Order: sequence, then structure tokens, then C-alpha cells
Amino acid sequence: MKKSKPLISVNNLGVGFPVYGGLLRHKTAEINAVDNISFSLNEGETLGIVGESGSGKTTVGRAITNLIRVFNPDVTLRGTIHLNIGNKSINLNGLQQSVMKSYRHLIQMIFQDPYSSLNPRMTVREILERPLKIQTNLSQTERLKRIFEILDDVALQKDSMNRYPHEFSGGQRQRIGIARALTTRPKIIIADEPVSALDVSVQGQVINLMEELQQAFGLTYLFIAHDLSLVYHISDRIGVMYLGNIVELGDSKSVYHEPRHPYTQALLSAVPYPDPEKKHSERIRLTGDIPTPLNKPSGCSFHPRCLIAKPSCQIEIPKLTQHDGTSVACPYAVS
Repeated sequence: MKKSKPLISVNNLGVGFPVYGGLLRHKTAEINAVDNISFSLNEGETLGIVGESGSGKTTVGRAITNLIRVFNPDVTLRGTIHLNIGNKSINLNGLQQSVMKSYRHLIQMIFQDPYSSLNPRMTVREILERPLKIQTNLSQTERLKRIFEILDDVALQKDSMNRYPHEFSGGQRQRIGIARALTTRPKIIIADEPVSALDVSVQGQVINLMEELQQAFGLTYLFIAHDLSLVYHISDRIGVMYLGNIVELGDSKSVYHEPRHPYTQALLSAVPYPDPEKKHSERIRLTGDIPTPLNKPSGCSFHPRCLIAKPSCQIEIPKLTQHDGTSVACPYAVS
């Protein structure tokens, strides 16, 4: 871990999406996409969040950037997300957009799809200049100078700024997305599966670029992905999510090499190894599909698929408990 000062402190974060039904379209239920999770994001580190589709990873990222209401105005938010800057601590959870504007330059986001996240009607210059016009008081000359600098930082030619997104490859488009996130010189970047839409040959280049930028600018990353081996490569700590809950949180080496929660162990057993001697039977095969967040199992959400579940798991909701520096939400966790 690079530094110990927390930039973001998430406490009992809950995000509920309404479900409407009936002729009058009234609220009939609520999906708890994120269910009372807590963690910190320390200055200069990379915290990886990993889990299956539907686990709530992206929702956590959008909640921290306060974009959640933009996508769903009727969402229910609980808990706090404190941004700690200097002597100030600002609760971003549910903050009005007019107030959030003052802090938007500090937290930026890299989106998953480099094709749909860039406006096809805008040139690269317009894409990069827009946040500078909104968030800074730079003159046109100063904005142009910063655009040149950022294009160089992400290894794109200066003449790229007069071209449109469709003229670039997927990897180049994601570099433009990274450049856009860097324009306001943020402290925190939320990377929402930034390489999942790219070819494997390009993924490594983008990951290496992100690591170089982190070293150059002292960035703090929340790196969201479903590939545990990829998260391990870039992260200082790893949080594993399942059905809106964090089930394991700890140092990346400990989580990856010595997983304690049965869900983390199952995820790691599915990671392919380039070793012909490795027995295929070593993989942990979970039964059934991931339940729907609309009808979560009682007690521990993982108990219907867990190989070591006990009767009490159907009743009691496990809390994250420290085990040799790793927090695990399972009373029967093994090393």
C-alpha cells in the first residue's frame, strides 16, 4: 500500500432501485443493488473491486462519483461517502449536482465502453476541452496547452485532436477516455471495467499506461472489473463483491494467493493457468446461478451456492471480520 491517508471513506452505503408495476405505475418493490457496504480508498493506492455481473460493482463507482441519480433519479441512497480533502470532509452521497460541481474535478471516471462513452459528433479537442471549460478558468491558450500535454501523456499524436472518435481503434478511444479523465487533474479516478471491451493484446497496454499515469500524477484508483487476475495485477488491495455485499477485503496478495471466503476461492479456481500439469478437478464448481437482487436469500446471500454452508447461514447475515489482516464475511472462513 502506497499511503495511509484515506481520500474516500464509505460507510454503510446502500443503493436501492425502485421497481414499478401496475396500471398506474406505482412502486411495487426495491432492488438493493448495494447493501450497506463500508470501505476506504487511501491516497495513492489502487483498490480493486471484483465480482460477477450484477454484484453491484458499477453501482458503487457511480455512487462515489455521484452520477447515480443522473442514471436513475428515483434511486434510494443510504449511508455516507466522505471525500476527505485537507481539513474538509464532504459527504458526496446524494449531494445536489449544483454543489457537487465544486468537487467534480477531483473525482473522474473512465467508462467501460470506449465506443459509446465518447460523443461521435465531437472532435477529440472538443471532448477534452469541455471539462476544462466547465471546471476551470483556463484561457483558450492554456486549455490548448493542457490538451497537448495530456495527449502526450496518453501516447497520442497532437494532430489527433482534430479527428473524430470513429477514426480511432478501440484502444486509442480508451486512451482518449483516460485523457478526458485527466484534464481536470483529479485526485481520484473510478475505472469501471476500462479494458473489458478491448482485445487482450491491447488490455496490457492500457493497464501499463494507467500504472505509469498513477506514478506520474499520484493518482488514486478504484478499479472495477470481473477478472480477478487482472485486478490482482494492478491493485494494492482487493474487495470481492457478491449480491451487493463485500464478502472479502484485504491486501491483493493475501486475497489472491490465500483466499478465505468460499466465493473468493471459487472465483480463483476458475482463473485459467498456463500449466498442463494442473488438474481440472481442482476447480470449485458452484451449483445454481447467482440469485436475483430482487429476491435475495435470507441470511448470507451466498449460502444457496456455498459448499460449506451451515443451517445458521440461512438466518444470520455475516459481518466483515478481521482474519490476519483480511476482512471476511464468513464465520466459517478457512485460510
